[in-house]
Amino acid sequence: MGKFSLNKQCFDPFFCNVNLLNYFYVCEFEHSCLFSLQAARAVVSARGYADFTSEASFDIKKCDIHRLEEGPPLQAVLTREEGLKYYRTMQVLRRMELKADQLYKQKIIRGFCHLYDGQEACAVGIEAAITPSDHLITAYRAHGYTYTRGVPVREIMAELTGRRGGCAKGKGGSMHMYAKHFYGGNGIVGAQVPLGAGVALARKYLDKNEVCVTLYGDGAANQGQIFEAYNMASLWKLPCIFICENNKYGMGTSVERASASTDYYKRGDFIPGLRVDGMDILCVREATKFAADHCRSGKGPILMELQTYRYHGHSMSDPGVSYRTREEIQEVRSKSDPISLLKDRILSNNMASVEELKEIDVEVRKEIEDAAQFATTDPEPALDDLCNHIYSNNPPIEVRGTSPWVKYKSAS
Repeated sequence: MGKFSLNKQCFDPFFCNVNLLNYFYVCEFEHSCLFSLQAARAVVSARGYADFTSEASFDIKKCDIHRLEEGPPLQAVLTREEGLKYYRTMQVLRRMELKADQLYKQKIIRGFCHLYDGQEACAVGIEAAITPSDHLITAYRAHGYTYTRGVPVREIMAELTGRRGGCAKGKGGSMHMYAKHFYGGNGIVGAQVPLGAGVALARKYLDKNEVCVTLYGDGAANQGQIFEAYNMASLWKLPCIFICENNKYGMGTSVERASASTDYYKRGDFIPGLRVDGMDILCVREATKFAADHCRSGKGPILMELQTYRYHGHSMSDPGVSYRTREEIQEVRSKSDPISLLKDRILSNNMASVEELKEIDVEVRKEIEDAAQFATTDPEPALDDLCNHIYSNNPPIEVRGTSPWVKYKSAS
């Protein structure tokens, strides 16, 4: 527990009250966290899992469709096990991003950092609809997808702080994280879309029954290379799901000011499209299943627009309230938050208890705190590691430094 010290602000009655409240809150949290977890477990254990509904069916919003005779189903079945898994995963993403915000403001995380809170239903819903052997590539708002593709929180946090234990050995940072069948994290706007089409081409060439999910934002939707990728994917009937995560703003520019047509799901023209409620994990899951089946059946690519919203600004350098109001953000939080929506469904259908969800919340907070501790204490990579991993299966080579007289070794 940290020490509480007075400063000049404490002599201001307002700041004094705030500081004291914060201090007592920290004390309360530290002393009650373990008790809350034990109490929640006791309540759930006493009630018994047999008392809960094992599965329930939910009406979901109809998708707008383009060049399709019918769209995804209007009902989705959710099991208790799935509901708890989705809830936990979305809470991990939310807490991880909030911790990243805190570490960035403490100048422990540096450089570019684009947070994903608010859009959790997109990443979790997509992953729930595809298989681990399928492929995914996205833009620079990549922390959520890095986690859903299988990278532990501690490796993501350590990558954000540039430490040796990061998923890219501390050399990639926020925008360049990778995992098996996950190709990043790409820093150039829209550049990942042709790469995703290329991954889909490789799957078809190798006769693999796999799809590539290729994501980009509304801010990249007007890039010429995206339309070139559409054309090639359609000509060759590539198993590629193009997904536009429309969070309403490209940096600080609203979609209405940036695009003559905001029907992004129709932008493929000759490619079928879907417009999906990206704040509802079940809508995203069912639409992605539909899209994956379309691709696996040999019909070629499909385009999805996920209507979502980010709570933070474009990046940590953007406060996010100069081009939209705080009231707008709060309205989305109160009416459309993806975690709250799933939580309400679980509780209203007796699929879990409030105590059980609180237990998950406590576990997630501890996991994030442990990951942050690792990310701030793990050593930085040594200078000798600077040029390693340029190639994957080559013998060691020499790499020139910033001057012709400086040489580094590169090992695969």
